[in-house]
Amino acid sequence: MAAKLLLWSIRVLTLLMLAVSLLPMIPSGQWWIQLWEFPRLQLSLAVIVPLVLLAVHAWWNRPRTEHAVWVAVILATGAWQLSHILPFTPVWPTEVPTAETQPGGDRTALKVLTANVTYTNDQYDKLVAMVQREDPDLLLLIEVDRAWAEGMAPLDEHYAHRVGEVRDEGLGIMLWSRFPLLEQDIKHLISDRRPSIFVTLDVPDIGPVRYIGTHPVPPGLRDQISHNDQTSERRDSRVRDAELMLVARHVQEDSDNRWIVTGDFNDVAWSDTTRLFADLSDLKDPRRGRRLLSSFPAERPFLRYPIDHLFVSDGFHLISLDRVRVPGSDHFAVTTTLAVANKDRAKPEASVGEEQKAQEMVEEGAEDAAEHDVSSSQAD
Repeated sequence: MAAKLLLWSIRVLTLLMLAVSLLPMIPSGQWWIQLWEFPRLQLSLAVIVPLVLLAVHAWWNRPRTEHAVWVAVILATGAWQLSHILPFTPVWPTEVPTAETQPGGDRTALKVLTANVTYTNDQYDKLVAMVQREDPDLLLLIEVDRAWAEGMAPLDEHYAHRVGEVRDEGLGIMLWSRFPLLEQDIKHLISDRRPSIFVTLDVPDIGPVRYIGTHPVPPGLRDQISHNDQTSERRDSRVRDAELMLVARHVQEDSDNRWIVTGDFNDVAWSDTTRLFADLSDLKDPRRGRRLLSSFPAERPFLRYPIDHLFVSDGFHLISLDRVRVPGSDHFAVTTTLAVANKDRAKPEASVGEEQKAQEMVEEGAEDAAEHDVSSSQAD
């Protein structure tokens, strides 16, 4: 009786793991489907459990054909999950070349730090100290409300330029820059509650560099409907996906310039949406071929996902890439030091299918935002 119960437990557990592994392949924005895109690393390690149980059952009742079938299913499930993770390890080719050391150490470089501060956090002085210690040239802070804007006032002494929008409920975003801003704009791409920063930086010895800082809505979030202040159902991924596609379009339309895009995408590095974003924009991920750099949640090491991103055009090489603890936040900050490189003038050429899929995402995101009364005219 115990052996039969154990075998049925193995069958159910294996089929559940197989189902949640394949769920994200369904073309749906439903949050409970898309959230299974996140724990692929954890699921690839979790296959050890049914394998061990299966070994116990085989030892207990002698090996038979069914055991071999379940071993094959379990290993295939684990391999499918690992196929998403391996591009972010040293076994994979790098997308962003490593910067070569210049004779005498002279090279044009800039350091970018991106951090979601968590608006309920109040460790302002420690965050200022961390920024001064890391000393980035560009600093993007996410979830900046009024209290955080006041707490970060000391940074104005170290940075000549600041742009952004202060909002409550974790929706604010601010950029501090040592470089002059040739152009600056705050765009609400899909939702009028979700600002993104668009600037053109005047970087010495490089020239104009286009920069975008963004923070799309996370799938699964319980949002507030603005016209009646009632709690809505959990948000799906359509607004997030649409915002990322619109950011990719902005890059695509001006591909001759150098670009840096950073932010809390609320999406993992290996998802179909993030890969489509990279394909459309022709931006590169410096983590590929190096390390996963999981950034959230900071306080739960075994449940972390890489959702805080930096993408660059081919006009940059990588000097260093790391994450830094943000005092009081549930995110790590991502720090990246980039060196200037020759720019390939070839324009990105997304396939017709990718362009069509991106357009569908934009339309669906605009529809979802309109349903929740948070739509923006800039989505048109």
